[in-house]
Amino acid sequence: NAMRRQASGQIERGTGWVPCQTLSRRYTDRHILRKSGSGLVGGEGFQRAALHTSVPRLPPGHGPNFRYLASDTSVPAVLRREGPLAGARVFSGIQPTGMPHLGNYLGALETWVALQDRYPSVLYSIVDLHSITLPQDPARLRINVLDMTACLLACGIDPERSILFQQSQVSEHAELSWILSCLTTMPRLRHLPQWKMKSKRKDEGSTSSSTVGEDQIQHLELAQDLARIFNNRFGDLFPEPRPILSTTRKVKSLRDPTAKMSKSDPQAMATIHLSDSPDDIVLKIRRAVTDSTSEVTFDPAGRPGVSNLVSVHAAVAGLTPEEALGRARGLDTGAYKLLVADAVVQRLRPIREEMERLRADRGHLERLLARGAQRARELAAPVLKDVRHRVGLS
Repeated sequence: NAMRRQASGQIERGTGWVPCQTLSRRYTDRHILRKSGSGLVGGEGFQRAALHTSVPRLPPGHGPNFRYLASDTSVPAVLRREGPLAGARVFSGIQPTGMPHLGNYLGALETWVALQDRYPSVLYSIVDLHSITLPQDPARLRINVLDMTACLLACGIDPERSILFQQSQVSEHAELSWILSCLTTMPRLRHLPQWKMKSKRKDEGSTSSSTVGEDQIQHLELAQDLARIFNNRFGDLFPEPRPILSTTRKVKSLRDPTAKMSKSDPQAMATIHLSDSPDDIVLKIRRAVTDSTSEVTFDPAGRPGVSNLVSVHAAVAGLTPEEALGRARGLDTGAYKLLVADAVVQRLRPIREEMERLRADRGHLERLLARGAQRARELAAPVLKDVRHRVGLS
């Protein structure tokens, strides 16, 4: 109550925390207000980030300076702060396992770009160490890292406003991950949905699995647990990382609108990649699964196919679903698909063209990654040095 009264007073001066309507029993004011600034995230070595490949775009007009545990219905919003967060640091990573698709762009990469202007310290990593948890062709992996670098730059990641680095070039990242992983237990890991899924798929002989979507909340909970365990055992050092999510709808597969769009989908027509040509985009959207009703409506539960198209149209055109429906008035689903395709083509064209230009200069991309790794190591090295001293390794 004292913190809430203090927060209310700060709000009147425009400098404090804004209490939201709902507080989870697990995530109380004490946890949220406990500490801010650098810690497990932000290039200081920990592998699970406050953002990841599937972090959704933030609501228009609000900006990405929300700090809350999630904004979908499964996890309540906790607190937000108005204005840039002094001393806060944001970190996220993406695996170089294929070309990002439209869902990655709308759900994560757009937000990444916006965060560069809202936070004082922003780091993005191409997490190649994550990717080798599954078999990778070495030559293909090297190419994928540079292609992902070109893609991120083309989407708007600016090495002058953020730190872009290759995970394996910052050894502190992996070493701190090992130290922190020694603080957890197998029973704790077995609570994670991704652990269960990967264990099951390994038993079935599957060679593909990805860590995306709402499952990242589970990984952040593990990171928060590890921060608390480390601080209790070795002294207060790490603040607890917080995810930054929004209510933006996930882009669904064009062939199965009940499933999310995926880089690894075996159906070529299911996914729109950022490198797709305009002709490819038009073809894929024209073949998108809808239903036998020609009218365009927005009913995700009853009509997931056409509703997915409305969501895509709204996202790429900067509209609400209601506004997108207004533009679809008088069109059947066939004609509406062409309208959606044109909007997607116009949105992705400059990204594709810039990506092609950047991919032609591999040396430039390698130099950018080397510079980013150096800057990340400058942040990570003193933290790891402190950690090693606390745990008795130096």
